[in-house]
Amino acid sequence: MILVNKDTKILVQGATGKMGASHTKRMLAYGSKLVAGVTPGKGGDTVHGLPVFDTVNEAVEKTGATCSVIFVPPYLALDAGCEAIDAGLDLVVLITEGIPPQDTAKLVAQAKAKGVKLVGPNCPGVITPSETLIGILPGVIFKSGPVGMISRSGTLTYEIALVLSDAGHGQSTCVGVGGDPIKGMGYPELLRAFNDDPATEVIVLIGEIGGTAEEEAAAFIKEHVKKPVVAYIAGQTAPPGKRMGHAGAIISGGKGTAETKMKALTDAGASVATTPNEVVEMVSKARAQLARK
Repeated sequence: MILVNKDTKILVQGATGKMGASHTKRMLAYGSKLVAGVTPGKGGDTVHGLPVFDTVNEAVEKTGATCSVIFVPPYLALDAGCEAIDAGLDLVVLITEGIPPQDTAKLVAQAKAKGVKLVGPNCPGVITPSETLIGILPGVIFKSGPVGMISRSGTLTYEIALVLSDAGHGQSTCVGVGGDPIKGMGYPELLRAFNDDPATEVIVLIGEIGGTAEEEAAAFIKEHVKKPVVAYIAGQTAPPGKRMGHAGAIISGGKGTAETKMKALTDAGASVATTPNEVVEMVSKARAQLARK
């Protein structure tokens, strides 16, 4: 597993809002170790039994939280993220979508300067199955096992995790990096983490058209990753020049097509699936080969 486990102490920024309160309840039901909520002006309240604080600093001092998950409107996300980073948290998971790119750029720079891991924005979160769920992922479809997952697409994460789980291929940790063109942790950092993780045997990388993130991942895989990688690229039939779902999922100038990404990953030694079900077949084959070694 990477990033989070059953001992990760989590605070929820925006816990008293509709979205924050709803997912606080779901995360608690999963067994995540939520220790506090944070909403300025609501200090002293409770949400689903959690104490609410006015500031992240106070919440960290009182509870020892090491991770924040953020459910705030886009115009508040930069301030909320910077507050979490300045409080010295290890990990910040930013669920909010629709954040102005310039705000995200400032936040990513701040996180890097302070050595804080940032996942998101516009992401479903992180889950280490049977241990902790941070974000909006549907915990019931994930099962504990040796497959690490990294994805730009939330819904494809769910679809592929479900078919993997049904086939007996549980997951070590699943990380939704988000679909925005500017984001925190990307493929290289997470590929390195999974490659170094003794609980992960096979890495599944779920990408989509637009940008060059998958080509960069391919270069990193070729040079640094020793474990089997199975990749799937969404948008294989997307017409050029059309944005498909995410802000980052647009082909421009002939770059960022499914074909170029699939070729780069194949050339790097990854197994590249053309359908989600084929991901399962390739993971089965990779695990069988590992078992024979």
